[in-house]
Amino acid sequence: MNKEQLAKEIYDISNIKGEFLLRSGVTATEYFDKYLFEVNPHILRSIAEHLGRLLPQRYDQLAGLEMGGIPIATALSLSTNSQALFVRKEAKHYGTCKLAEGGDIQGKELVVIEDVVTSGGAIIDAVKELRSRGAIITHVLCVIDREGSGRDNLEALGLEFSPLFTKSELERAAGL
Repeated sequence: MNKEQLAKEIYDISNIKGEFLLRSGVTATEYFDKYLFEVNPHILRSIAEHLGRLLPQRYDQLAGLEMGGIPIATALSLSTNSQALFVRKEAKHYGTCKLAEGGDIQGKELVVIEDVVTSGGAIIDAVKELRSRGAIITHVLCVIDREGSGRDNLEALGLEFSPLFTKSELERAAGL
Protein backbone atom coordinates (compact mmCIF):
# COMPACT_ATOMS: atom_id res chain seq x y z
CA MET A 1 0.00 0.00 0.00
CA ASN A 2 1.38 3.44 -0.82
CA LYS A 3 2.10 5.94 1.94
CA GLU A 4 -0.96 8.13 1.29
CA GLN A 5 -3.31 5.12 1.38
CA LEU A 6 -1.65 4.00 4.60
CA ALA A 7 -2.15 7.46 6.14
CA LYS A 8 -5.86 7.39 5.28
CA GLU A 9 -6.29 3.88 6.69
CA ILE A 10 -4.49 4.79 9.93
CA TYR A 11 -6.63 7.90 10.33
CA ASP A 12 -9.88 6.10 9.51
CA ILE A 13 -9.25 3.17 11.85
CA SER A 14 -7.68 4.96 14.82
CA ASN A 15 -8.85 8.58 15.05
CA ILE A 16 -11.53 9.01 17.69
CA LYS A 17 -13.18 12.12 19.10
CA GLY A 18 -13.99 12.86 22.73
CA GLU A 19 -12.08 14.10 25.75
CA PHE A 20 -8.79 12.35 26.46
CA LEU A 21 -6.07 12.98 29.03
CA LEU A 22 -2.69 12.42 27.38
CA ARG A 23 0.48 11.24 29.14
CA SER A 24 1.83 14.77 28.76
CA GLY A 25 -0.99 16.04 31.01
CA VAL A 26 -2.72 17.80 28.12
CA THR A 27 -6.41 17.17 27.52
CA ALA A 28 -7.18 16.51 23.85
CA THR A 29 -10.47 16.32 21.95
CA GLU A 30 -8.96 13.94 19.42
CA TYR A 31 -7.07 10.72 20.04
CA PHE A 32 -5.22 8.20 17.90
CA ASP A 33 -6.01 4.81 19.40
CA LYS A 34 -2.78 3.19 18.30
CA TYR A 35 -3.90 -0.28 19.28
CA LEU A 36 -6.54 -0.17 16.56
CA PHE A 37 -3.84 0.03 13.87
CA GLU A 38 -1.25 -2.05 15.72
CA VAL A 39 -3.49 -5.14 15.84
CA ASN A 40 -4.38 -4.94 12.14
CA PRO A 41 -1.85 -7.13 10.26
CA HIS A 42 -2.44 -5.42 6.92
CA ILE A 43 -1.78 -1.94 8.34
CA LEU A 44 1.03 -3.06 10.67
CA ARG A 45 2.86 -4.74 7.78
CA SER A 46 2.62 -1.59 5.69
CA ILE A 47 3.78 0.59 8.62
CA ALA A 48 6.86 -1.62 8.98
CA GLU A 49 7.64 -1.42 5.27
CA HIS A 50 7.46 2.38 5.27
CA LEU A 51 9.24 2.85 8.63
CA GLY A 52 12.07 0.64 7.39
CA ARG A 53 12.94 3.37 4.89
CA LEU A 54 13.49 5.82 7.77
CA LEU A 55 16.03 3.69 9.63
CA PRO A 56 19.57 5.04 9.80
CA GLN A 57 22.18 3.16 7.78
CA ARG A 58 23.95 1.88 10.88
CA TYR A 59 22.45 0.58 14.12
CA ASP A 60 22.59 -2.58 16.20
CA GLN A 61 19.06 -3.09 17.51
CA LEU A 62 15.53 -1.72 17.47
CA ALA A 63 14.23 -0.69 20.90
CA GLY A 64 10.43 -0.86 21.10
CA LEU A 65 9.00 1.05 24.04
CA GLU A 66 6.37 -0.52 26.28
CA MET A 67 3.67 -0.97 25.27
CA GLY A 68 2.75 0.57 21.92
CA GLY A 69 6.28 0.59 20.50
CA ILE A 70 6.67 -3.16 20.97
CA PRO A 71 4.35 -4.34 18.15
CA ILE A 72 5.81 -1.69 15.83
CA ALA A 73 9.38 -2.78 16.65
CA THR A 74 8.43 -6.44 16.22
CA ALA A 75 6.90 -5.84 12.79
CA LEU A 76 9.89 -3.70 11.80
CA SER A 77 12.22 -6.44 13.03
CA LEU A 78 10.50 -8.99 10.82
CA SER A 79 10.49 -6.60 7.86
CA THR A 80 14.19 -5.64 8.14
CA ASN A 81 15.64 -8.76 9.76
CA SER A 82 16.90 -6.60 12.65
CA GLN A 83 16.99 -7.66 16.29
CA ALA A 84 14.37 -6.02 18.48
CA LEU A 85 14.44 -5.26 22.18
CA PHE A 86 11.43 -4.64 24.37
CA VAL A 87 11.98 -1.67 26.69
CA ARG A 88 10.03 -1.53 29.94
CA LYS A 89 8.80 1.68 31.53
CA GLU A 90 10.95 0.72 34.48
CA ALA A 91 13.30 -2.16 35.19
CA LYS A 92 11.83 -5.18 36.92
CA HIS A 93 12.69 -5.46 40.60
CA TYR A 94 12.92 -9.25 40.42
CA GLY A 95 14.40 -11.93 38.16
CA THR A 96 16.92 -10.40 35.77
CA CYS A 97 15.99 -6.80 36.79
CA LYS A 98 16.32 -5.69 33.17
CA LEU A 99 15.00 -2.52 31.59
CA ALA A 100 15.44 -3.85 28.04
CA GLU A 101 14.47 -7.45 27.30
CA GLY A 102 15.94 -9.42 24.43
CA GLY A 103 19.66 -8.69 24.44
CA ASP A 104 22.58 -6.75 25.78
CA ILE A 105 22.48 -2.96 25.33
CA GLN A 106 25.93 -2.02 26.64
CA GLY A 107 27.74 -0.20 23.82
CA LYS A 108 24.98 -1.02 21.33
CA GLU A 109 23.51 1.58 18.99
CA LEU A 110 19.73 1.45 19.44
CA VAL A 111 16.97 3.01 17.38
CA VAL A 112 14.05 3.81 19.66
CA ILE A 113 10.67 2.86 18.20
CA GLU A 114 7.43 4.43 19.48
CA ASP A 115 3.89 4.59 18.18
CA VAL A 116 2.51 8.07 18.92
CA VAL A 117 4.50 11.08 20.17
CA THR A 118 3.07 14.25 21.73
CA SER A 119 5.64 15.63 24.18
CA GLY A 120 8.14 12.79 23.89
CA GLY A 121 8.09 12.25 27.66
CA ALA A 122 8.09 8.45 27.58
CA ILE A 123 10.90 8.45 25.01
CA ILE A 124 12.96 10.92 27.04
CA ASP A 125 12.58 8.78 30.18
CA ALA A 126 13.54 5.62 28.28
CA VAL A 127 16.50 7.22 26.49
CA LYS A 128 17.94 8.56 29.74
CA GLU A 129 17.62 5.13 31.39
CA LEU A 130 19.02 3.24 28.39
CA ARG A 131 21.95 5.65 28.06
CA SER A 132 22.70 5.30 31.78
CA ARG A 133 23.05 1.55 31.13
CA GLY A 134 25.51 2.08 28.28
CA ALA A 135 23.29 2.21 25.18
CA ILE A 136 24.07 4.61 22.35
CA ILE A 137 20.93 6.32 21.07
CA THR A 138 20.78 8.96 18.35
CA HIS A 139 17.60 8.08 16.41
CA VAL A 140 13.92 7.83 17.28
CA LEU A 141 11.23 6.63 14.87
CA CYS A 142 7.49 6.79 15.45
CA VAL A 143 4.32 6.21 13.48
CA ILE A 144 2.47 9.44 14.41
CA ASP A 145 3.85 12.79 15.53
CA ARG A 146 0.91 14.65 17.10
CA GLU A 147 2.90 17.83 16.45
CA GLY A 148 3.15 18.77 20.11
CA SER A 149 6.45 19.62 21.77
CA GLY A 150 7.89 16.16 21.08
CA ARG A 151 10.21 17.07 18.21
CA ASP A 152 11.78 19.99 20.07
CA ASN A 153 12.12 17.99 23.30
CA LEU A 154 13.77 15.04 21.55
CA GLU A 155 16.09 17.17 19.44
CA ALA A 156 17.16 18.98 22.63
CA LEU A 157 18.54 15.59 23.78
CA GLY A 158 20.53 15.25 20.57
CA LEU A 159 18.07 12.79 19.02
CA GLU A 160 17.15 12.68 15.35
CA PHE A 161 13.36 12.33 15.25
CA SER A 162 11.72 10.71 12.22
CA PRO A 163 7.95 10.24 12.28
CA LEU A 164 6.29 8.22 9.56
CA PHE A 165 3.38 10.70 9.64
CA THR A 166 2.50 13.96 11.30
CA LYS A 167 -1.04 14.54 12.53
CA SER A 168 -1.43 17.10 9.71
CA GLU A 169 -0.43 14.54 7.08
CA LEU A 170 -2.99 12.07 8.40
CA GLU A 171 -5.69 14.72 8.35
CA ARG A 172 -4.85 15.68 4.75
CA ALA A 173 -4.94 12.04 3.68
CA ALA A 174 -8.38 11.75 5.32
CA GLY A 175 -9.59 14.74 3.30
CA LEU A 176 -9.87 17.16 6.21
